[in-house]
Amino acid sequence: MKYQEIMKKLKYLSNPKNVEGMVRFGINPKNTLGISVYVIRKMAKDIGKDHELALKLWNSKIHEARMLAGFLAEPEKTNEKLMEKWVKDFDSWDVCDQVCGNLFDKTEFAYKKAVEWSKRKEEFVKRAGFVLMATLSVHDNKANDKQFEKFFPYIKKESTDERNFVKKAVNWALRQIGKRNLNLNKKAIKVAKEIKNINSKSARWIASDAIRELTSEAIQKRLKR
Repeated sequence: MKYQEIMKKLKYLSNPKNVEGMVRFGINPKNTLGISVYVIRKMAKDIGKDHELALKLWNSKIHEARMLAGFLAEPEKTNEKLMEKWVKDFDSWDVCDQVCGNLFDKTEFAYKKAVEWSKRKEEFVKRAGFVLMATLSVHDNKANDKQFEKFFPYIKKESTDERNFVKKAVNWALRQIGKRNLNLNKKAIKVAKEIKNINSKSARWIASDAIRELTSEAIQKRLKR
């Protein structure tokens, strides 16, 4: 499928009413067509990997085209320069999360960028760092516990960031690491308890929410199995 065809199809599928609904979920309405991620995912499946096409789609600045680009781009052709360019373009949490979980966490730079970006000031760049920590803990079956334990100091340090899209990603990273196995569960609960003692509304929310899930009967049962 050619670039022009895809853009035509995306515009055909656009739904302004959906955009209003997306705004309620904190999605940036700028250049947004109102197409669900499920439709984008199906399109990506039909098209298949195509790195050059992904680059063109990204440059269109259209919200859904950028989401599609994250599915089509090839991890082995994705270098640090491209990751830096795209991460600076993030202006909505859903594009950030989809690109991190479908592309960035499959590159050889994923662990490095998770740490680097978690220290950055820009809201969506910082979010991307923590989203990478969360998605790596779900997708990288070969990684050892040490690789995830290295993330804990950054999770603790940034738990005082009051910005909604950052604190939710910090919380997500902590919970996902703690659901990986029993050892990381114990360590994540310990870190959450330390975070709870920090004098910050955001830190207390992150910690309480994580402790509630990580100590829950359902999670404990699953991990012991």
